[in-house]
Amino acid sequence: MIAFLPTLALLLAASTAQAQTEADAVHTYRSPDGEALSAYVFHSSSPDPAPAIILLHGGGWAYGSPAWMESSARRLADQGMVAISVQYRLSRNGVTPVDALHDTCASLAWVREQASSLGVDPSRIAAYGVSAGGHLAASMATVGCPDGTQGPDLLVLYSPAIRTSQDGWFQRLLGQPDDPAEYSPFEHVSETTPATLIISGEQDTLTPHAYAMGYCDRLHDFQTECEIETFNDVGHLLTRNLDNQESDFDVAEEDITRARHAISAFLGRHGYINDMTQTTDESAPEG
Repeated sequence: MIAFLPTLALLLAASTAQAQTEADAVHTYRSPDGEALSAYVFHSSSPDPAPAIILLHGGGWAYGSPAWMESSARRLADQGMVAISVQYRLSRNGVTPVDALHDTCASLAWVREQASSLGVDPSRIAAYGVSAGGHLAASMATVGCPDGTQGPDLLVLYSPAIRTSQDGWFQRLLGQPDDPAEYSPFEHVSETTPATLIISGEQDTLTPHAYAMGYCDRLHDFQTECEIETFNDVGHLLTRNLDNQESDFDVAEEDITRARHAISAFLGRHGYINDMTQTTDESAPEG
């Protein structure tokens, strides 16, 4: 059973990551119970309307910040997309991952509603999720949005928590009486699930590589594209530190570069970016 166990290092990282994201524009897309949730928009380098990508940070549903996805958002904007790093409610004080799913679905609906003012092509909106954010991105496309919002048109998943029915930490956050399989993308793949790229470490103990392979097998059964970029001898978020895959990340620069090239190539094949050369600007794991 997998468990996202919060450590002191993760808590410290989360607290320092709350600094203001240096976005081109910041909008409030939703205010559940009076809590304003922000969408950090990085403008496209392409003429309007441009494809968009919603970025969802990791942190075990309970920690993290949109700032963790800032470098990825800026890079993708430079490649021709409107990149939007989204704030969602974290699982604490009665909030659960289901609430976060409501938020991310609302952000997707907001992008489509505001497509004209954002310079977005509403028929080309991808979702890019890391770890727990990968669960939220994939859930929008598989479990479905509670309000009936149309899911994303393309998926990029980076060490995604994709089979949360087997995830002890997710189940603890979810609480009772909810069934964790209800909110597990692995169990809800269908013919409507969009083409997907998964970045996965073969030795990942938090979001196992076997689940990524099983997810893709299910998509292939529906004749839908699913590609796995597999990294040998590394774990969660491509860390080489296999003993601590929760907070002490040691990622090789060449693996980061390879992952970014794989993402750019996938987006390029689907007509979402116009420049696949700007992929090596920072040497840090994704958010």
